[in-house]
Amino acid sequence: MTELPPEQPAGGPAGGHPGRPEGRRPVVLLTGLSGAGLSTALKALEDVGYEAVDNLPLSLLPALVPPGEAAGRPLALVVDSRTRAFTAAALTARLDELSARTDLWVRLVFLDCADEVLQRRFTETRRRHPQANDRPVMDGIRREREILWPLRLRADLTLDTSLLSTADLRRLVAGHLRLSADSPIHVFVTSFSFRLGVPREADLLFDVRFLDNPHYDPELRPLSGLDEPVARKVASDPDYPGFFTHLKDLLQPLLPRYAREGKSYLTIAVGCTGGRHRSVFVAARLAEWLGEQGYRVGLYHRDMERWRPGSGTA
Repeated sequence: MTELPPEQPAGGPAGGHPGRPEGRRPVVLLTGLSGAGLSTALKALEDVGYEAVDNLPLSLLPALVPPGEAAGRPLALVVDSRTRAFTAAALTARLDELSARTDLWVRLVFLDCADEVLQRRFTETRRRHPQANDRPVMDGIRREREILWPLRLRADLTLDTSLLSTADLRRLVAGHLRLSADSPIHVFVTSFSFRLGVPREADLLFDVRFLDNPHYDPELRPLSGLDEPVARKVASDPDYPGFFTHLKDLLQPLLPRYAREGKSYLTIAVGCTGGRHRSVFVAARLAEWLGEQGYRVGLYHRDMERWRPGSGTA
C-alpha cells in the first residue's frame, strides 16, 4: 500500500483541540474486539504525545489519574477482554467515575471489525483468540462481541477497521484524538473504488460514477486522474462544473458547523467504479479547494494503484 502523502498545510488559528474543555487532562480509554487493531491505535496515540498503557487491571486505573493532576501528560489506555477481572459493567463503572471528575476529559474509543476479517487475521497469524481457548475462533469472536456490546453503545468514537490498513488506522486515530489543531477541523479526502468496498470510516461520501468514464478511451485507460489528459476528459463532462459547484456550496457551510459541534476530524470519500480516473480527479480538486479555504487537508487515493490493464471497468 502506498504511504500517505504529506498533508497540505493550511492556515488557521493555532491552539488546543477544539473540543477539549479548558484545563482538563485528556484520558482516552481504548477497547474493542481482539484483532481489531488496539495495539496499533495505542502506538499511534503514543506517537502524538499520549502516555500509553496496555492491558491495565481496572483496579489500578484510579492510581494513574490521581485528582489534581489536570496538567499531567495525556493518558491513553487499552482495557479489553484480556484484562484481569474485565467486564463491560466494571469498565463502565470506572468510566462513570472518571467522567464525573472536573479535572479530566475522558473519552471511550471502540475498535470494531467484521467477524470474517477477524477470523482471517487470527488464522493467518496463528494467534489464539482470548475468548476461544476451548472453542473455534469464530465462536470466540462472537462471544467477545456479545461481552463488549454495551461498550460499543457507550463509546464516544467507534472505528471499524475491517477495510483499514495499519497506516489508515494510525491516521484516523491520530486525526480524531490529536492534542492540538492548526485549524478548527482537519479534513481527509480519499478516492476509492466501489468494486473494492466503501471506506467505512467515511463521514461524507460522494458517487461520481455519473461522469464520463476515461476507461473507455484506450489512450487514457493506462493513465490516472492525476494525469492532465484524464483531468481534461473528466472536466469536459457537461455535468462536471455544476456538480463541483454544488459540492462546494454544500461543504462551505457544513464544515464550520461540524467544527462548532466539536468534531475535529472529517473524512470525505469520493468513489467511482475502479477508483483510478474520475474519483481521483475529483478528490484531488476537492482537496485543493479545501486547502484554499484554510483547512488542513490530507489526500489519499486508496485504490488508484490496484487497477491493472485488463482488470475490468475502471
